[in-house]
Amino acid sequence: MNMSTLKESLPESAENNDLAKELKAFEETKSGVKGLVDYGISKILKIFIRPHDEHAEELNHGRSNIQVPIIDLRGFETDEYHHKRIINDLKQAMKDCGFFQVLNQEIPLECFRWNTQVS
Repeated sequence: MNMSTLKESLPESAENNDLAKELKAFEETKSGVKGLVDYGISKILKIFIRPHDEHAEELNHGRSNIQVPIIDLRGFETDEYHHKRIINDLKQAMKDCGFFQVLNQEIPLECFRWNTQVS
């Protein structure tokens, strides 16, 4: 099947919601999305549009009650007990989540300002 055949089948398949027919016609062109654009097809094929309910279901699927671990660095350099606890908390956060939020890191505000200026 060539592009002109695909272009002719678009209105029919769009009216009948015949996604299988549209997909088959697209695959038989063997030209991909770039081929559609090059040929002048400017309408998005229904095979590329996900139904709203499917999209909404996916958005809710990955939700969980995971909370970002918060690591308070207060006492890291001055108290051996806090130092060990913070190290253990960091290890656990990296093992469980792979990321964490840091409090009381004592990085001067100027460093944050410089960082935002250069980025």
